[in-house]
Amino acid sequence: MRPDTSAEYVDHNAEAARLERTAGLYPEDAEHLLLQAAAHLELADDRPRATALYDRLLAGTTPLENPFLVRALKAANLWEYGHEAEASAIIAGVRAAAPRDPAPWVIVAEALEAHDELEAAQETFTEAAVHLLTDVPEPPYATHSILFGRHRVRRMLGLPHDAWDGLADTLHSSPVSLDELHDPKRVWSLGSENPAELAAEISRLRAELGTHRETLSRPFPVAVLHWPAPELTELLTAYPSLSTEYPSHEEHLTTIEASLRELASSGTPNLGIVTGTVPSYEAFAASESASPADASLLPQYATTLAARGRATAWPPERGAGCWCGSGQAYEACHGGGA
Repeated sequence: MRPDTSAEYVDHNAEAARLERTAGLYPEDAEHLLLQAAAHLELADDRPRATALYDRLLAGTTPLENPFLVRALKAANLWEYGHEAEASAIIAGVRAAAPRDPAPWVIVAEALEAHDELEAAQETFTEAAVHLLTDVPEPPYATHSILFGRHRVRRMLGLPHDAWDGLADTLHSSPVSLDELHDPKRVWSLGSENPAELAAEISRLRAELGTHRETLSRPFPVAVLHWPAPELTELLTAYPSLSTEYPSHEEHLTTIEASLRELASSGTPNLGIVTGTVPSYEAFAASESASPADASLLPQYATTLAARGRATAWPPERGAGCWCGSGQAYEACHGGGA
């Protein structure tokens, strides 16, 4: 999740400083927290300081969970204050690395688009779609922005629809079609005296606002809490009353997969899994002035971990290891029969 509230309502410098302090207290979450701090600095128009935070993360001794995301954000930020050559070099490096996470692809493609490098933006979106979505039966929620962005850029270039554009159309849920929203010849009609033109433009704007609100309302996944076997044993030893929630580790794993499939079948997008640890859970309970034995804390703990960027997307990509940590491919483990 990236902050997008204007400086008129938020002191972005103060928020950045608060997040930096928090990162010092929770080094395991430093990557996520410092990225948020850098975003606030960008909104405060202090882009050099934001770059310094990106460099701090990239130069750190702790391996990053998503180094390509940090590089992509750094490139987009650099370009905004005149460092086009360096930004272009970083973007080329991200594209060559072909990350499996959709976010770096979207960021570098949108940076190219924002600076009128439409051909390069279209190529980047297409590379991402081919790399991440070939032979994938259902595009994960996180990849939708790749398909929508590609559709938008191709409309600006006047390119004909292809199969990826058709897929974007099927994923788009707004009552106003993507073709209409992305029409480069669309006339701004709010100043028109024609009631029909005015009504049509208001309808389009409402559709765009609805899509934007939907994106903001789901900044992190709906996450289900997973306890590895050693952690669950430690948890139940310390808090036996939680055994009603977790009769056995095997049943716990089965319940996770069943819950996620039920959510997916109900149409809930952007699903994920967060992995708990007993020390982290106890610290969370203490912050809530509650007992770790209180089972009602468990979903709150899962949501907090997801908000701190700890969620892993579900379902795993084709051929990826199962989320349970068995070492088997997902299709041969909990994904069997999906």
